[in-house]
Amino acid sequence: MIARTIRRLIPPAVLFTVVASVPSLWANAADDPKPYTIKNGVVDQHTFTGYLHYENTCYWCHGQNGNGSTFAPSLVDALKTLSHNKFENIVVNGGVVNGRPIGYGTSNVFVMPAEVTNPNVMCFLDDIYAYLKGRSDGVIGRGRPEHEPVTQVVKDQGDACLGFAPSH
Repeated sequence: MIARTIRRLIPPAVLFTVVASVPSLWANAADDPKPYTIKNGVVDQHTFTGYLHYENTCYWCHGQNGNGSTFAPSLVDALKTLSHNKFENIVVNGGVVNGRPIGYGTSNVFVMPAEVTNPNVMCFLDDIYAYLKGRSDGVIGRGRPEHEPVTQVVKDQGDACLGFAPSH
């Protein structure tokens, strides 16, 4: 969680310097390759936050639950093979999906817009990825997941990234 907070609040060029000088921040990520935690069918608060921001921003194109639509691919299927880095690159920079999506004619080219200027995506990118990866791994079902309570600390982190003052 420390690494997630640092990534949200520090510009990428500075982040590289911080991460390069303090590699122990990433040690826990290597120990647990799953970006989500599920206990007794209840998702962690960051994964739930990812669900909320996915449903507010991404589902318009990629469909509810990440299952895809007539004009955007299933992210549930895509994350079976798409790495976190490639996912992040596509979301941040946008891009064409293999020149054309599977199942559509060659004249239809669909482009993911760059979301780099959208704080509702960028501030919660890791959380959105965690939610979608859980869906892709088959451990999070359709609909609103049951979740642990979202703490004030997590709310404040999101608010700070969005540029809002703390609530207390």
